[in-house]
Amino acid sequence: MHDIEPFWNWRHRYTAEEDERSPFHGRIYSEFEFTHAVYDHAIHPQWDEFGSSTLYIKILFADYDDGFAVIEMIGEWNDLLHNDIMYLKRDIVEHLMAQGIGKFILIGENVMNFHTSDESYYEEWWDEVEDRGGWIALLNFRDHVLHDMKAANIDQYFLVGGRMNDVEWRTYEPEELFRQVEQYVVKRLGV
Repeated sequence: MHDIEPFWNWRHRYTAEEDERSPFHGRIYSEFEFTHAVYDHAIHPQWDEFGSSTLYIKILFADYDDGFAVIEMIGEWNDLLHNDIMYLKRDIVEHLMAQGIGKFILIGENVMNFHTSDESYYEEWWDEVEDRGGWIALLNFRDHVLHDMKAANIDQYFLVGGRMNDVEWRTYEPEELFRQVEQYVVKRLGV
């Protein structure tokens, strides 16, 4: 896992550590010291820690005018042992929402497992974005992770499945990706 870097091709357009409105503003990264791990697997030092010991993220792009953020994830999403959704919601999502973000694109191809607890933070997040005309879309999550989310009945709070499981998102500029996902959302929600 140590050689899986967050997507870097938009860095000339956006970096969370240089964005004064980002929860990661001012962070300094090492290219050589591997200080974070998912269990006994070191991960690349460019991933951001946000309170979870098994799940890490990278805000790849935030557009405050259009109100969307693209967040890549890596590790194990474990609400049961580590309450990852609480940390994600309270420390990242709420910060971004206070800055005008209401539409979230979560990229999960590197999320290896999901373990549920309860759905209260998911419901809260969905209600808050829905009130703002927003949404939460999951792109390219692994089938077994989506299965576990569905079994826990939290898939109802996300736009997931269908064409969103196979988006070649790296081929788009961030605004193009947003427009593509928003088209899927409009078809799904009928808005």
